[in-house]
Amino acid sequence: MPRRTATMLASTLILIALLCAGVLIPVPYSEMSPGPTVNTLGDARGEPVLQIKGRDTYPTSGHLNMTTVRVTGADYDMNIVTAVYGWLAHDSVIVPHDTLYPDGKTEEQSTQENAEEFSQSQESAKVAALKELKIPVTSRVVVSTVVKDSAAQGELHAGDVIKAVDGTAVTQPEDVAKIVSARKPGEKVVFTIVPAKTAAAAEKAGKEPQGSEEITLTTRKAPADPADPAPGRAIVGIQAGIDHTFPFEIDITLADVGGPSAGLMFSLGIIDKLTPGKLTGGKFIAGTGTIDDAGKVGPIGGINMKLVGARDAGARYFLTPDDNCAAAAADTPSGLTLVRVKTLADARTSLEKISTGHTAGLPSCSKS
Repeated sequence: MPRRTATMLASTLILIALLCAGVLIPVPYSEMSPGPTVNTLGDARGEPVLQIKGRDTYPTSGHLNMTTVRVTGADYDMNIVTAVYGWLAHDSVIVPHDTLYPDGKTEEQSTQENAEEFSQSQESAKVAALKELKIPVTSRVVVSTVVKDSAAQGELHAGDVIKAVDGTAVTQPEDVAKIVSARKPGEKVVFTIVPAKTAAAAEKAGKEPQGSEEITLTTRKAPADPADPAPGRAIVGIQAGIDHTFPFEIDITLADVGGPSAGLMFSLGIIDKLTPGKLTGGKFIAGTGTIDDAGKVGPIGGINMKLVGARDAGARYFLTPDDNCAAAAADTPSGLTLVRVKTLADARTSLEKISTGHTAGLPSCSKS
């Protein structure tokens, strides 16, 4: 066989071997790409995303789109070819698998966690919107979960309203942990509660729950945990949370979405529906950001993918959390204007400027 032919044959075989290896050998990476966007002022699967009952609402126009990121599943085995293609593609990002699924988290666990965060973001979005509009919201500390085989099992139940611990009134979930952990393991602690059923009946009737009970629990020593900032502290085995009672019904009907990053856009949609005039002025605005009960906007992941998704959907302006501004400004899709937001009030003010065309004074993002 001529040397040239042999060389070409060997090169071809090596290339085939490399291609086979690239396809067959998995690498510990995952892919993030732009996900769908949803107009919070519009419909999803034939139903309004935001439904408000028991309160006057007003017509809206334009778009207030929440944005999402699509990621590969926890069990997806990426190969070298796919990873290289993803690295070269502008509209996707290849990240270490552990970035999306740390500590061996399964897809089921991740989905559950995202669903819980999404539910909490909806609750905070409602609270923040109503507070921004000076509409009273009743808040109370409740038992969120009870740990199996703990001191609280069978004594406290999810949904119980915690009025006081050892006679000290509680207004925040952390108040409960603070009082309990001040005791020594083995000491007793008294919870003053309104049982969940009583509280639910009162809420359904539109009244404040009446009649409390005292439950005495014996604290136990917290299990050993290297990450625990207070090892050996006293616990009773509950997780406290906040429950809100709204003066009218607000439903957010959106499935197949997870995580907390739509909070800001939900709040703005609620505000637009509850106030005269059209907050967007008919403009196409997208955005992202977590939100807490006080209306503070927090950072999110996958900002660059969300920018691409918003641009592709037709958005002209993008409401960008302050902490994500530098990354967003470093790679902003053409035709998209970034608007920096720190609070819900900031976002509302910027929307009013956009709707009237006074955009020169909009807070912008910079690369530093």
